[in-house]
Amino acid sequence: MWAECLTGCAVLTLLTYGGFVLEANPLTIGFLYLLVVLAVASLFGFWQASITSILAVLLLDYYFESPVLSFAVSGPGVFIALVTFELAALTISRLHGREKRASKEAEDHLAGMEHLYELSRSSLLLDLRQPPGPQLAILIHRVFDLRAVALYDINLSRQDRMGDWDSGEENLAKECYLRNSSRGDPSTQTWQRVLQAGPGTVGAMAVRGSLSPLVVDALASLAAIAIDRHQWFEKEERAETAKSSEQLRAGVMDALAHELKTPLTAVQTASSGLLELGGLTESQLNLVKLIDEEAVRLNRLCTRLLKTAKLEAKESSLKTADVPVADVVSEVLAGHPANEERNSIEVAMEDPSLTVRADRGLLAMILTQYIDNARKYSSAGTPIAVVARASRREALISVHNFGSKIQIEDRERIFERFYRSSDSKDSVSGTGIGLSVVKKAAEAHHGHVWVVSDDKEGTTFYLSLPTDQRRAQ
Repeated sequence: MWAECLTGCAVLTLLTYGGFVLEANPLTIGFLYLLVVLAVASLFGFWQASITSILAVLLLDYYFESPVLSFAVSGPGVFIALVTFELAALTISRLHGREKRASKEAEDHLAGMEHLYELSRSSLLLDLRQPPGPQLAILIHRVFDLRAVALYDINLSRQDRMGDWDSGEENLAKECYLRNSSRGDPSTQTWQRVLQAGPGTVGAMAVRGSLSPLVVDALASLAAIAIDRHQWFEKEERAETAKSSEQLRAGVMDALAHELKTPLTAVQTASSGLLELGGLTESQLNLVKLIDEEAVRLNRLCTRLLKTAKLEAKESSLKTADVPVADVVSEVLAGHPANEERNSIEVAMEDPSLTVRADRGLLAMILTQYIDNARKYSSAGTPIAVVARASRREALISVHNFGSKIQIEDRERIFERFYRSSDSKDSVSGTGIGLSVVKKAAEAHHGHVWVVSDDKEGTTFYLSLPTDQRRAQ
């Protein structure tokens, strides 16, 4: 600062010497002094210009105002002129300094916007298959020419750094996230920001360099968006992988179901023929009956697999008609008589004339699956209740039993193909196919299925079908 002041003083000294030798007019030399003050304000700043202006007033009074070579003031007019000169010099210096700062801030802001634009374009080219932290740290460090950058990614639980961090600052970004508060230290030009993406936090950032707080906030937003994009990309990849795996497994099972249909039909025909021929010993008769029952069960399983494939591919055309619910329930129970020693089946129809617009075969399949499930998972000696009732816009059919509870986390997933809950897959035989077919069949009718389960109240599976004819088409 003092070196800059000395520069202004040296120029004033030269002007004073020349003006004194040439006996210049005080007004002329005053304007020259004012130009020097303005130049100092432009080049160095307000305080340097203030010191230069005070020296200019003293020199103007001593060398050019009467009495010359004296600091005495000859009259009030001269005093007012000197004070006016000083005030004018200070005001001009102040305004010029303010304009210079505003211009500098505008330039910095423009440069920051240009850097942010470059960063936003470059961040779109990040390799989303790789962790975003190292790529972003290098990119921010290069684009903004910062001394140091650190990024903490909560999803990957890793911190990436670039540049020169002091000892003890290795975990600055992670500490910012754990503290969950943003900070800034202008003296060291160190800025810490929590990275927010939507309602959640994705990490934190720490940077060191010449940046305005507004640019730091915008930089944090861009970094949060880039990390959030990587997280969503990972989720989409996992979902796509799971979908492909499911499609592959479903395709294999459907192909097997097709291939098994023919030999199963032959086995069932042969076993039925042996039963018809007779002449078998008791042990042979029991074995043939077992073969016939298992062939029927396998045939039903293959039929369900093929039906699911058609429903998923939307290749199955519904043969809808006005179907009396009571008739379908009676048909299902007649074809699958209950074991009275284990469970009785109670049917309650609030409206015996209740009808739905549905595919009779698919509706029977849904009820069969619900009742089979109730038999398998109910406690011995407890009843199974089948209830059907109508509301203003839908028909509701439910099958209730007392038995093992279905956990909350499994109540959606048991309707997925091949899924079986951990509580029952080792104790009760099953394939995890039946309920997935039920869900697809209900959706084909624009209906939906769900389950409610409780230790005291038991387990109830529901099927709702719209009674609105337009939706049922």
